[in-house]
Amino acid sequence: MTTPPTDLKATLLKLEARVHDLEVTARETGQNLDSTIHSLRAEVERLRAAPTRASNAPMTRWERVQLARAPGRPTAHDYTERLVTDFTELHGDRNFADDHALIGGPGRWQGRPVMLLMQQKGRDTKSRVRRRFGMSNPEGYRKAMRLMDLADKFGLPVVCLIDTPGAYPGIEAEERGQAWAIAESIQRMVRLRVPAVCAVIGEGGSGGALAIGVGNRVLIQENAWYSVISPESCAAILWRDSAQAPKAAEALKLTAPDLLELGIVEEVIREPVGGAHLDLDAAAAALGEAVGRHLDELGLLNEQELKAQRAARFRALGAYTES
Repeated sequence: MTTPPTDLKATLLKLEARVHDLEVTARETGQNLDSTIHSLRAEVERLRAAPTRASNAPMTRWERVQLARAPGRPTAHDYTERLVTDFTELHGDRNFADDHALIGGPGRWQGRPVMLLMQQKGRDTKSRVRRRFGMSNPEGYRKAMRLMDLADKFGLPVVCLIDTPGAYPGIEAEERGQAWAIAESIQRMVRLRVPAVCAVIGEGGSGGALAIGVGNRVLIQENAWYSVISPESCAAILWRDSAQAPKAAEALKLTAPDLLELGIVEEVIREPVGGAHLDLDAAAAALGEAVGRHLDELGLLNEQELKAQRAARFRALGAYTES
C-alpha cells in the first residue's frame, strides 16, 4: 500500500483525536454526539481507503461536488459566528413573508461594517426542512433587494455567502413570480453603488445562486461548485439518467479550478486538507482573510468606478472551447 503523505497523516491523526475526545465527552456528559462522531469516522475511513488519491492524483470534478455536500460542511452561520460581530438579522420582504433560506442584515465582518446576504441550508434535519436546504422562494430574493437598498442608503459594502442547489422549484414559488424575482435581484445588484464581494462556500446552483452573485469580485472555496445546473439535473436532461451525474460534472467544468481558468471567479480560497468540514476554524480564517482583502481593494473605488467595473466584469464572461 502507498504510504500517505505527511499532511494526510497529520489530518488522520487530528481526526482520530477529535473522534476520541468527542466519545469521551459523550460518555462523561451524556450528550448525544452520535451524528458528529459518525461523520468524522466516515471521513477517517475515506481518507484511509484512498491513499493514492491523496498522493498527488488530482480529484475528479464529481469528487469535489461530493465534498461540497459533505456532512458537517460549514454553513453560512458557521462562518458568521466566527467572522461577524454585531450582526442584526432583518426579516421579511415587506410584501408577502419572511424567507428562512436567505438571511441577511448589517454586521461587522472582522470589524468592517457590511451588509450580509447569506444562503443558509441548516445544520440538522429540522432546520434544513425549515430552510428548504438553502433554496429560496421569491420573497427571499425580494428581501435581498430590500437589504441592497439599505446598503446603498447607508454606504455599507455587500458581502454574499452563496450556498444553494438552486431556487426553490415548488408551485407556490412559481405562483409568486420566482423567475421575475431572480431577474429583479440580478438587476438590482448590478446597480449597487457600494462594493460587493460574493463567495461560493458550498453549492452554487443556477439562478438561485446568481441572484445574489453579481459582485465586483466573486470568490469560491476550493471544494465548492458553481454552475447553471447541478450534475444530476444535467444528466437527467441529457441522458435521461441521473446516475450519469459524474459524467455531467466533467462536462460542466463546475469546480473552482475550472472557474478560475475560465475567468468566472477572481480567487479560489484554499480549504484544509480533506475539506472545510474537517477544520472549520481554519476554513473560516481563510474565507475571512480573502473577503476582507477584496473589500479593502474595492474600497479604493468610487461609486461610478464600482458600477462600471461590475458591469464590465459580467459582460466579459462567456469564454468557451470547441471540441
